Amino acid sequence: MIRFENVCFTYPFRPEPAVSNVSLRVRPGEVVLVTGASGCGKSTLVRLANGFARQHFQGRVSGRVLIGGRDNAERSVSDIARDLGTLLQEPEAQFFTLAVADELAVGHEWRGLDPGRITERIAQAAAEFGLSALLEQSTLSLSEGQKQKVALASILTMEPRALVLDEPTANLDPESTDDLARKLVELKAKGLAVLVSDHRLYWLRGVADRVLVMERGAVVAEGPFEMLDDAELRARHGLRQSSVDDPRCGLPALEDVRSGLADSLEADALSFGYGAGAPLFQNASLRLPAGRVVGLLGPNGAGKTTLAMLLTGLTAAKGARFSAQGERVRPSNLLRRSGIVLQNTDHQLHMRSVADEVHSAMRAAGGASACGGEAERRQRVQELLRLYGLDGLADRHPQSLSGGERQRLVVACGEAKEPDLLILDEPTSGLDGANMGLIAARLRARAEAGCCVVLISHDLELLGRVCHCALRLPLAHNSNTTKEAA
Repeated sequence: MIRFENVCFTYPFRPEPAVSNVSLRVRPGEVVLVTGASGCGKSTLVRLANGFARQHFQGRVSGRVLIGGRDNAERSVSDIARDLGTLLQEPEAQFFTLAVADELAVGHEWRGLDPGRITERIAQAAAEFGLSALLEQSTLSLSEGQKQKVALASILTMEPRALVLDEPTANLDPESTDDLARKLVELKAKGLAVLVSDHRLYWLRGVADRVLVMERGAVVAEGPFEMLDDAELRARHGLRQSSVDDPRCGLPALEDVRSGLADSLEADALSFGYGAGAPLFQNASLRLPAGRVVGLLGPNGAGKTTLAMLLTGLTAAKGARFSAQGERVRPSNLLRRSGIVLQNTDHQLHMRSVADEVHSAMRAAGGASACGGEAERRQRVQELLRLYGLDGLADRHPQSLSGGERQRLVVACGEAKEPDLLILDEPTSGLDGANMGLIAARLRARAEAGCCVVLISHDLELLGRVCHCALRLPLAHNSNTTKEAA
């Protein structure tokens, strides 16, 4: 169903091929996992399968990519999409409308389906993916995990014959990840061919029929999923763990570890909600300890990202009071004394070079990170780039970087501010094993320097490595439910 025959692809802005002599086949009723270190060529395979690489990136292509026996070179992207559904790593990049119900309907409308049938398809897809309560909401108000579910539901309601998924669990909580694994098993039983590109491996145990490991654009290993249990193979190719124990239950609650620790930030009378719905927070209080990594946990849509925006001043909470070291902090000053790494890296990168991004973050912070002369600041920039494995990319434009490189860059920018409070929203999304370990080490180092690090993450490997404690946010299921941070 999905077939590559000796395929090579080179982007116009890079001299070396991103994919080199790859041949693979995904048959109906089969799930194939493609993994490897960041930059190995996984995402390019997805772009080749759906036609984006040839038609939008305009690189050099040789070999053949066939979907359903038809050569992609002879088809438009829209024609390929009739047979092949694509889930991108950043789901909002594939939205066409601003309402959840409209997003589930738009593909059927383009194909001229009867309105009554469209309504039935929307209701069915919403029920299958737990989206019924969100149908009237704007896609802009959804959490990243909810956006991922909407995107996948909109694809599957079109009933494609094959599916390609690029980092599909990057924004999903563990429960939703389990749901996705079960959904893939169902799709296999229905005869769909599924190609998954992912760094996270554990969730595909019992789901993936075969695994391909890529390195520098080529397939260097192929076998059953159990092949990934070989620790030497994983270390050699920079792969993540093939099995992960859930560390969340073992993390002590935030309130149980605060005794004797200085507070990095205190928040009182914190209330906030969206529109006429139930408030996410109502008269909540929060004490964040210095020198600790706090895991901010909860299901998709629980308000984790919203809380991060409130604590850093990016969103205003009317009547809330903030203080640090016993002194009041104006909401307008929260952003200056804190750092935040957003889930979508494109929302934070706006300079012309990698080095300029870090330098800009340093200057914006003021205080200690901006002290010293220009030469001293430039030296600090180079040191941070080295720590994050970006020192060879200082002059590159941020948008020319791979997803993993951009992810490391925004975390480096957060550290450049040397804040008292550093909040990171899914900082290891799309990162391989080696770079996940690098981020873990940097977060621990910031905590040891006295910073409070708040980590919003569904990455079980990362949580188990770095967190001292957890703050858990439940999901409000009705209008009478609110959340109170400990």
